[in-house]
Amino acid sequence: MHTAERGLFDLMRGRPLFVTARGRSESGGILAAAVEGLQTSTIEELRRLGDGRLRLALTESRAQSMGLRAPSRGSGNGSPGPSDLYGQGNHPVSLDLPDDVDASEILRLSTSAEKYRSPSVTLRGATGPETAALALARVGRLLPAVVCAEVGADRGAALSDALDSGEVLRLTTGDVEALSAGPGLDVHRVTEATVPLEEAENARVVLFREAGGLFEHVAILIGEPESWTDPVPARLHSACLTGDLFGSLKCDCGEQLRGSLRVFAARGGGVLLYLAQEGRGIGLGNKLRAYGLQEDGLDTIDADCTLGFGADERTYEVAVQMLKDLGIRKIQLLTNNPEKVRALKKGGIDVVEREPLHGTLNRHNLPYVRAKVSRAGHWLEEMLSGKVP
Repeated sequence: MHTAERGLFDLMRGRPLFVTARGRSESGGILAAAVEGLQTSTIEELRRLGDGRLRLALTESRAQSMGLRAPSRGSGNGSPGPSDLYGQGNHPVSLDLPDDVDASEILRLSTSAEKYRSPSVTLRGATGPETAALALARVGRLLPAVVCAEVGADRGAALSDALDSGEVLRLTTGDVEALSAGPGLDVHRVTEATVPLEEAENARVVLFREAGGLFEHVAILIGEPESWTDPVPARLHSACLTGDLFGSLKCDCGEQLRGSLRVFAARGGGVLLYLAQEGRGIGLGNKLRAYGLQEDGLDTIDADCTLGFGADERTYEVAVQMLKDLGIRKIQLLTNNPEKVRALKKGGIDVVEREPLHGTLNRHNLPYVRAKVSRAGHWLEEMLSGKVP
């Protein structure tokens, strides 16, 4: 797993990786680099160290948004690797890139809502190494798109020298699978401190860190735990920088955050889990890209899928582990999201009662709230029935 962790770091820095199939570290594979932050120099390096031809590995939903028909299952080269990147039928695909393609064009191909207009395109199922590179980008919440160059078993001296010197990291699909299967499933308590809040002076903040060290989550404890009611009032709140900190009118996140803290204070206590799952788990950069697509008329879910993500990338294993660490097994959950209720119950948390938590409807967040109701089944019909100022 340590090799894959360094590979993730290199991918996020824009450096290419050499990925081979499991158990075939000395054979051929691919050179891969993230589309996010892609530089001309990186493209040149991929061509120089690889076979000279470039491919773009994407998720199936991204290919569909480009107007490309995904190939039938098993149409890759049979290399081992995860076949379903997001657990929602989002199978990776790979397409050939023109010889004269540049970094800006590759980024446009990976993010634009426009259809792909190439007169001919070779689209196939992604190989195991291509899928592994995409999975690594997913762990880092990068744009789910990687540029790849094939490398044969008789790789050239330049690549061999780069591998031997450590300039290019070698890893296998097995390394990536071990990492991508693990994040979020194991967290540990790091530290805690009393932090008086505007909505609740008697507050304590507990910091949790995932085992991989990439993401940190916070539990905000309101009141004295020994005086909490049974069940404990609780909320799972996914981080939203734009709404929570800057008061964005495109969502109701900030209002829900502060409103839940006020509820806890009024009831003598409760716990808010602040989860590092910006943009429903796609990261801040991709969330802002999705905002740009929404300006062109897409709803929040279609915008995410256009970028290659599923409708909601969040999981709640971390929340389950945090609650258990805090000794909380029975809760009154403040939420409008049925998936949170299901996930907590599945994890062994007794959700005794579900209570709605509404923000204020406005002309900017109306499409967002409508999509949550019609596309994700959130319990927000009452909020939608109100008048828009």
